[in-house]
Amino acid sequence: MQSQITTIEIIVRLFLTVIIAGMIGYDREYKNRPAGIRTHILVCVGACVIALIQQEIGFQTIDFARSYPKYTNVVRVDEARLIAQVISGVGFLGAGTIIVTRHSILGLTTAASLWATAGLGIATGMGYYEIAMISAFVVIVVLTLLQKIIHVDALKKVEIKYRDKVKTKNYLQKYFISHHIEIYDVKFSMEQSNQGVVYTNIYKIKIPRRLAYTTIIEDISMQSGIVIVRLINI
Repeated sequence: MQSQITTIEIIVRLFLTVIIAGMIGYDREYKNRPAGIRTHILVCVGACVIALIQQEIGFQTIDFARSYPKYTNVVRVDEARLIAQVISGVGFLGAGTIIVTRHSILGLTTAASLWATAGLGIATGMGYYEIAMISAFVVIVVLTLLQKIIHVDALKKVEIKYRDKVKTKNYLQKYFISHHIEIYDVKFSMEQSNQGVVYTNIYKIKIPRRLAYTTIIEDISMQSGIVIVRLINI
C-alpha cells in the first residue's frame, strides 16, 4: 500500500521539527538546565514520527475501506490514540528533569518545555505548519523574553543563622533599609551548640526588581558572625 505522505513532505516536517526543537533546546542548554538541545530535538522528532505514523494509519484505513467496502463497518481508526500516548510518555520524561531538594524545586520550566516541544512535534508531524510555527514562536518568547518583560516581585523567605545577636541584627536592619527590602514577617529562634548559642531569623521579604536574591545572600554571607544564609520555600 503506497504512502499518502511523500518523502519530500516527511523530510520537510522532520527538518522543521529539528529547527523548532533546536531553538527551544538552545535556550535550556544556554541556561544550564537538565535537558538541552539534543533532548528537545529527540523528543520533538519522536513526537513527529508518531504523528506521521498516525496519519499513515489513517490513510491506510481509508484505502482499505475503499478496497474492501464490506469491511467498512468493522475497520476503525482513532486519530488521537498514538498522540495521547506521546503526551503521557513525555510526562514521565519531564518528571525526570525535576530536581526536588529540601528547600527548592528545580526543572519545572524545562519539564514544561519538553512537554510543549512534544506538542510542537505532533503539530509538525500532522502537517499543521501554521499551528507549529506560531506555537513555537510563543514558546520561545515565553522562555527567553517573558521574564524580562513581566517581573513579579515575589515574596522570598531567607533563613539566616548567626552568633553575635546585637551586631548581626543591627547589620541586617541597616542592610534591608538601605536596599529597600520590605520585611513582611520574621521568625526568631535559638539553639545551643558545642560552639555556643546560634540564633536563627527567618525573614519573609519582598525584593526590589533591580536586586537579585543571590546578591542579598552573597552580601549577608560575607558579614562576620553569619553561620548560614539560604533561601527557603514559602
